[in-house]
Amino acid sequence: MSVSRRLRGASRWAAVLVVLTICAPAPAAGQVFLTQQEALELAFPPPMSVERRTAFLSEADLSRADELAGSGSDVDQRIVSYYVGTLENQAQGVAYYDAHRVRTLPEAIMIVVGPEGEVTRVEILKFAEPRDYLASAAWLKQFEGRRLDADVSIGRGVARMTGATLTSRAVTSAVRRVLALHELIKPFGPTP
Repeated sequence: MSVSRRLRGASRWAAVLVVLTICAPAPAAGQVFLTQQEALELAFPPPMSVERRTAFLSEADLSRADELAGSGSDVDQRIVSYYVGTLENQAQGVAYYDAHRVRTLPEAIMIVVGPEGEVTRVEILKFAEPRDYLASAAWLKQFEGRRLDADVSIGRGVARMTGATLTSRAVTSAVRRVLALHELIKPFGPTP
């Protein structure tokens, strides 16, 4: 085979590689596991109804929530939307959404708090970090039944996730943040 024929063949392969590279889909911006509506339906299945409410926090409220949440669980949102699930006019729980950065990419979770102030459910809605760092359903279950106290912390009442330390910290901080806001907002009282 002549050199010119080999070069023509090689240039065809180079052209194919260029086309494949240009036409290849971009990497996903993150995996969406549940939409907000799907997550609410899991937390409050029919015949429950769901009402969206909003709390407006003052600077003093933010400081108090930040203090309750503890170190590393910074509370910085002054407007908090939450969803109260009711059945026959009895509140069954409150769903909060928390979006935060894990390492360099975002995660969005839903945390449901029951009438007694305990976590009843934690769901991952979106996770943009590599899938290896995603919290498993079994790991998330350890938050169920927990209230805001010193045991809601890594290495104390919350097990570490081997190879996903930043994820475990981010989720634990989100749970602490939500429980602090829940305690401050008191959503089972009259509509704010």
